[in-house]
Amino acid sequence: KATNGSTTPNKTTSEKPVKEEVKEEEKQDVTSSANNQDTNKLSPAVKKLIEENDLSADKIAPSRPDGRLTKGDVFNFLNNPSPATTTSKEREEVVKMSKIRKTIATRLKESQNTAAILTTFNEVDMSEIMNVRESKKEDFMERYGVKLGFMSFFVKAVVTSLQEFPAVNAEIREENIIYKNHFDIGIAVGTEKGLVVPVLKDADTMTFGDIEQRIVELSTKAKEGSLTMDDLTGGTFTISNGGVYGSMLSTPIINRPQSGILGMHNIQKRAVVLDDEIVIRPMMYLAFSYDHRIIDGKESVGFLVSIKNLLENPSKLILGV
Repeated sequence: KATNGSTTPNKTTSEKPVKEEVKEEEKQDVTSSANNQDTNKLSPAVKKLIEENDLSADKIAPSRPDGRLTKGDVFNFLNNPSPATTTSKEREEVVKMSKIRKTIATRLKESQNTAAILTTFNEVDMSEIMNVRESKKEDFMERYGVKLGFMSFFVKAVVTSLQEFPAVNAEIREENIIYKNHFDIGIAVGTEKGLVVPVLKDADTMTFGDIEQRIVELSTKAKEGSLTMDDLTGGTFTISNGGVYGSMLSTPIINRPQSGILGMHNIQKRAVVLDDEIVIRPMMYLAFSYDHRIIDGKESVGFLVSIKNLLENPSKLILGV
């Protein structure tokens, strides 16, 4: 009993400082967590981001009430670092895809996976169209209130050629080929949010002035983000003008479920042979991508040559002869 009695007080005495040490450690853990210094409290994604950029977690201000860091906190710190913490490593910016960008990506990939896409090329001498534009620009502006652009000539040439080659204006639907007797031409327009393709409905019934006015209207709506579903649906063929960005040549991707798309490019003065003489002419490369499942090589080449001939002889578009 004496031995047990003497042991008990000593045990109690030895435990007391241990408990105080444990409490002190708990306080330090809480403080560390609050200051985001405990890397075990970070999510794997945040921890990886911090390690890749050689950062210190306790120098990044948290936005959450519980003090835990998010990826957004790290990106904010990377975009606005203090001079003392700037590193020489390359930076990356992660931006979630917008709804319209995801839709564009999905549709383009579906087009490549579904259609047998092939592209044929040609070039067109833009001299005559440029002469017409220069001689009629003031009268056209006075009558319609818009500039006479190149696109109205291309729309007219495309519609006339589609009427000659109906397979290009058709689509495959299940096991059937649907030939369309209406000509709704999509015009690809680049915006800050991505590419959109508003449609000129019944383009075969429109005048040059109607086409230019409608293009301006749709382009304005596209830039303002006010296009409706009716503006974007129902196209039978698409025209894409990469030339406005300086593109010399490209292979455009078909806008499903359509069977063809025409790519316009920039106009460059080039040396060409005309009547056995080398002359300088404003030339544009044309690219016609088509679904080879429905359009044969002979039709595709004939379609593009038809467009070329009409553009080089605009009187056929204007007068129909």
